[in-house]
Order: sequence, then structure tokens, then C-alpha cells
Amino acid sequence: MLLSIPLFPLKTVMFPGGVLPLRIFEPRYLDMVCECLRSDSEIGVVLIKEGSETGEAAETHPVGTLCTISYWNRRTDGLLGITLRGNRRFQTISSEVKSNQLIMAEVEALTETHPIDIQQKYQGMASLLRKIISQLEPPYTTMPTHYDDLEWVSARLVELLPLPLDYKQQLLEVDDIFSRIEELYLQIQQSTVG
Repeated sequence: MLLSIPLFPLKTVMFPGGVLPLRIFEPRYLDMVCECLRSDSEIGVVLIKEGSETGEAAETHPVGTLCTISYWNRRTDGLLGITLRGNRRFQTISSEVKSNQLIMAEVEALTETHPIDIQQKYQGMASLLRKIISQLEPPYTTMPTHYDDLEWVSARLVELLPLPLDYKQQLLEVDDIFSRIEELYLQIQQSTVG
């Protein structure tokens, strides 16, 4: 089933189950947020392939994450603050740039993942994630945690570790969760050994 959603091109990769705090100041995105709050609809967070987060519409990667706005507030600097919560991955089928440079897209939701019991081999990944999150601020420290779910742990590590964005995007696009987990495990092993 195809969904029609606005895309939010960013220089970040988000996975289902993640949270993302943002400051909104561009008129097109203020309008987008207001409409999504009014209609309780989703936004597609996508990594920018070429271009920037402001100004003309950026070229984006085809796979992103459908998100809902879980929290919003007016910040002390006068800007709108929102927190997005990732729901599921999607593939862009077609897109159109509106006159205000907002990208509207027809997307198809990809297969949802299910919790995977963490095995002994990967316990170190869960410990590393606990350590990282303990050093962060809300919303990261207040989101629901699932340290016994290998899929959730691996997704949060990809989001939070200082990995190249293209590499994070490759991992988002991997359909076989075990391949993603093993790839990330090896990457962590190499960086801690090297």
C-alpha cells in the first residue's frame, strides 16, 4: 500500500524505534509539522544525498524512516522544538517538489522488524549502548529502552556511533537484520582492537 507523505531531508540517519530532537525554523517545515500534528500523520526522515537541509529541496536517498511527532514545544530561542519517533522503514516510489521546496512522496512501507533476543556474543554491544545513552540528555535518556532486543540495540548504535553517514545509510537499507548486526559487530570489534 502506498502512502503520501512529506519528506524531511536531513544529514542524519534514523531507524525505527529511535528518537530525534529537532529545531524547526523554515516556513515549509513549520507548515509540515503543523499539518502532521493536525492530521496525526507521518513524516519521512531521509538522508540527504546532495544538497543541504535549508534552501532548495535536496536530493535524498530512497530508503528512510516513517516518523511521528511524539513531542513539541516552543523553545526559549523562539523556535519550534519537536521530537520525532521512528516507526518503520520505507522506500520512496516517486516524489514531487512543491513550490515552497517541500518534497511530497509516494512511499511504500518496508517489512517491519521484530524483537530478537540478544545472544551472549552481542552482550558487549548492549553494554556499549547503555554507556553511550547514560551520557546523553532527553529524549535519549527518556525513550523506552530494549537492551535485551538485539535489533533495537544495533539500530541505536548505528544512530549514535560516529560512523560515516553513507555507511549508516547502507545499514538502514539492509533487509536482513542479522547481516546488519554482524556487520556492525565486526565494525565495533575492529575499532576497539585497532
